[in-house]
Amino acid sequence: MKQKEVTQLAKVQKYQIYMLLVFVMAAWGLNVIATKIIVTTFQPETITALRVFTAGISVFIILGFLKKVRLPSKKEFRYIFFASIFNVVCHHFFLSLGLSKTSASNGGLILGLGPLLTTIVAYFLLGTRITTIRLLGIIMGFTGVTFIVMFGNDGVRTISSGDAYVFLSIFTQAFSFILIKKVSDTLDPRLMTGYMLVIGSVLLFLISLVKEPNGLSGITHGSVDVWLIFLSSAIIATALGHMIYNNAIGQVGVAESAIFINLSPFFSLIGAVIFLNEQITASQIFGFLFILLGVLFGSGALEEFLSQSKQKKNLLYAKKAKDFH
Repeated sequence: MKQKEVTQLAKVQKYQIYMLLVFVMAAWGLNVIATKIIVTTFQPETITALRVFTAGISVFIILGFLKKVRLPSKKEFRYIFFASIFNVVCHHFFLSLGLSKTSASNGGLILGLGPLLTTIVAYFLLGTRITTIRLLGIIMGFTGVTFIVMFGNDGVRTISSGDAYVFLSIFTQAFSFILIKKVSDTLDPRLMTGYMLVIGSVLLFLISLVKEPNGLSGITHGSVDVWLIFLSSAIIATALGHMIYNNAIGQVGVAESAIFINLSPFFSLIGAVIFLNEQITASQIFGFLFILLGVLFGSGALEEFLSQSKQKKNLLYAKKAKDFH
C-alpha cells in the first residue's frame, strides 16, 4: 500500500474514532440523568457497585464474542488494579455520592472540568504538548460548559459537599486515563476496561457493605422503569462507553480524547428537555456553540485542516514553478 493511501486510511480511522467519541458523550450525558434517578431510588454505593459489575460482565461477554479475552501479565495487572481504584472505585463512588447531594447543573459544571484536568495531568506525567490552539479550544469548551450549567434553569449558587465529591470524581478519573495510556501498547484498552470494571465493582461492593448495611435489601423497591434505566446505564453508558473511550485514548491520546467530554453536558441538557420537560435558554444555545468550537480547536481538527491547506498551497506553488520553468 502506498504511503498516501496509508495516510488517508489513518485519517478516516481517526474521524471514525471522533464519531464514536460523540456517541459516547451522548451516552454519558444522558447517563447523568440516569445516575441521578438510580442513586436517589436506591442506596448510592450499593446500586453503583451492582451497576458497574453488570457493565464489567457485559464487556467480557462482548469481548468473548470478539475473542479478545486473555489473562494480563503481572505488569499489566498492576496498572489494571491501580486504574480500577482511580477510574472505577474513586470516580463512581464520589460521583454517585456527589449527585445525591448536589444539583445536576452544579455536577455538570464540575464534570466539564474533565478535559482541563486531564490535559494538565497529561502535560505533567506524559509530557503531552499543548499548543496554543488546543489550549484555546480547552478554554472555549470550558466556557461553553459554564454558560450551559451556570445560566441554565437551575443555576449555580453555592458549593456544597456534593460539589466537592463530584470534583474528586473527575480528578481521579483524569489521573486514571494516564495509567490506561501507559499500558495501552500491550493490553487492549477494551479488555482493560472489563478488568477494571469487575475489580472496581467488587471493591465498591465491599465499601457499600460497610457504609450501607441494608443496601441490598433496598434494591427490591425499584420499578420496572428504574431497572430499565439501570440496565441502559450499565450496558450502554458504562460498558460500551468506557470500552470505546478507553480504546480512543490508546488510539488518539489522552488530551485529544478528553476534549470531547465538553459535549457531555450538552447531551445532559437535551435529555433534561426530552425527559424532564425543561426549556432551552439562549445562554444554553450560546454555550453549546462555544463547546462545538472548543472541540474543533482542542481536538486538533483545526490544526489538521490548516496543515492540509498549507500542504495543498505548497504543492500548487511547486507545480506552478515547475510549469513556469
